[in-house]
Amino acid sequence: MFHTLDLHFQGTPEIIASYVLRGPRGVALVETGPATSYPALKAGLHALGIALDEVTDILVTHIHLDHAGAAGWLARETDATVHVHHVGAPHLADPSRLLSSAQRIYGDQMDMLWGETVPVPADQVAALQDGDVVDAAGLNVRAVDTPGHAYHHMAYLLDGLCFTGDVAAVRLPGCRHLRVPTPPPEIDIPAWHDSVARLRKLQPDRLLLTHFGPAADDPQAHLETVGQSLDAAANFVRQRWQAGEPAAAIAAAFAGWAAEQAIAQGADQDAAHRYEIITPSPMLVKGLLRYWRQRT
Repeated sequence: MFHTLDLHFQGTPEIIASYVLRGPRGVALVETGPATSYPALKAGLHALGIALDEVTDILVTHIHLDHAGAAGWLARETDATVHVHHVGAPHLADPSRLLSSAQRIYGDQMDMLWGETVPVPADQVAALQDGDVVDAAGLNVRAVDTPGHAYHHMAYLLDGLCFTGDVAAVRLPGCRHLRVPTPPPEIDIPAWHDSVARLRKLQPDRLLLTHFGPAADDPQAHLETVGQSLDAAANFVRQRWQAGEPAAAIAAAFAGWAAEQAIAQGADQDAAHRYEIITPSPMLVKGLLRYWRQRT
C-alpha cells in the first residue's frame, strides 16, 4: 500500500522519508522533505515508475522545512493539491514569515540545509481541520490534529497506518533509541503528551515516521516511550538551566547525554551521528530553554 522513499538528506541515508501511496485515482505523497532533497524525491518516484503528473495529492504533517520545504517545487511541476493544517496553510502560499523565522534559527546554514523554498500556488493549498477526511488519489486519509512539536501539526491515518510526522519522535531503523525533536519556537510539552495520548487511543496498527521509516516495535510501546523521552529531555534541560548553566554548556552536556543513550540502546557510532544530524542538540536545547523561560 505504501513505499518509503529515502531522501538522503545531506547525502546521508535514513534521515528523512517521504511516503508514496498508490491509489485508484493517482499517487499521493506524505511529506516532501526539504528543497535540497527535491532531486532525490524525483529520482525516487522515477525509480518506482511514477511520473510527476501522476501525483494528485501531497500531505504534509507540518510546514517545517524538513517536512514541506519541497512542496512548492513539486506543486509547480504537477497539479497536485497540497493538504496541510489550517494554521500552516497560509505559510505555504506565502512562506516569507516561515523563512524569516527559520533564518533566525539556522543563520548561515540556512541555504546549505534547506535550499530555496518557493511558494505553493494558493489555489493548490487545501487547509485541513481536525478530523477532516482527505480524498487523496482515491484513498480516504484522516487528518488528526497533534500539536506539541508545532501548533500546526497533523498526523494522518489510512486504515491502520499512522503517518506521524514529528509527534512520534525520531527512531532510526534497527535502533531502540528514540529522540524527541524539540526545536524552537513552538514546543508545548503538555500538548505533546495530549497528542500522544490521542494517538494511543486511536490504536494504529503501524507508525510510519518521517525520521525514519516504519517503526518496528508495537505502536503502543513506541508512543509510551515518546512521552518518557520527552520528559527526560525536558527535565535534563530544566535542571541545568535552573542551576544557572549557560545555553552552550547545556547543549554540550545534552549532546553527550543523548549520544550515550543512543550507544547504550544499541546504536553504533554512525547511527548516533545520524541522530545528531536530524536532531542537533543545540536546536533541541534551544527549543526547551524557550519553553521553560516562557513559563517562569
